[in-house]
Amino acid sequence: MNRREFIGTTLAGSAAFTLQAMPTIPTADTPKIFVFSKMFQWIEGYDQLAETIAGLGFNGIDLTVRPGGHVLPERVEEDLPKAVEAFKKHKLEIPMMVTATLEADALNERILKTAKSLGIKHYRMGWYPYDLKKSIPAQMEANAVKLKALAQLNEKYGMIGQYQNHSGNYLGAAIWDIQQILQKINSPYLGCQYDINHATYEASGSWQTGFELIAPHVKSIAIKDFVWEKKNNKWVKEGCPLGEGLVNWPKYLEMVKQHGLITPITMHYEYPLGGAENGAKKLTISSQELLSAMKKDLVIFKQWWAEAKL
Repeated sequence: MNRREFIGTTLAGSAAFTLQAMPTIPTADTPKIFVFSKMFQWIEGYDQLAETIAGLGFNGIDLTVRPGGHVLPERVEEDLPKAVEAFKKHKLEIPMMVTATLEADALNERILKTAKSLGIKHYRMGWYPYDLKKSIPAQMEANAVKLKALAQLNEKYGMIGQYQNHSGNYLGAAIWDIQQILQKINSPYLGCQYDINHATYEASGSWQTGFELIAPHVKSIAIKDFVWEKKNNKWVKEGCPLGEGLVNWPKYLEMVKQHGLITPITMHYEYPLGGAENGAKKLTISSQELLSAMKKDLVIFKQWWAEAKL
């Protein structure tokens, strides 16, 4: 499929879906919403990527600048400017990126320096796993040292690093541990990318308490939903379209608004979508089917945001 055929198929299909199935929604109070680029590893070329994002209706992209991503870390000086230029041509933004950053080393400094020169200010870092055979407080302290060094590097380039509260045996999954570290470091250049999906998974009955703790440090929010499913006699977490899962969206968005969190919003898709949800290079469903599902979730979220109480 050549470039013109690709764009005609994907964007025309998406537009048709929008006209036939999507309701008109209020937009006055809608913040800018970006999409995690992991979903688009099947697209070759930054220009095609930008055209596809424009057709979906996002304000831009949360770009992967990490091993296997749209920009490889070792090629950041060559490729990140190309991506930014392609998105500018389509009047889209790249305000944030997803990295594997865990230390203030030379390679990560190159990434931050290049991003800053291109107007990118936000980045998500990697995760620190816990070794359950070792002291948790000692590991927290060791990771706090790394995070403080990153905060200093971030300040040098005016970047804002964000640690995601990813579920599992990671720093931040329980919220209180990363909150303590961020409070102690106390830097405007270091914060949390709050993920309500992972927070609900880890603390279904007390996520509100955790959110109140971390809210002063939230620099961006990630949007996605999940359900519990029983597989091989075990309960497992499975992603699902927005509104079909366990996340209490009305309450969560009400709290986001009450805290006045004007932060970048990144939409993620972690349910079966032809492999795109796992960063596949080749889809097992049509691109039109994929883009229609993504558009549907975006419209739903905008509607929820408009309806959320202050």
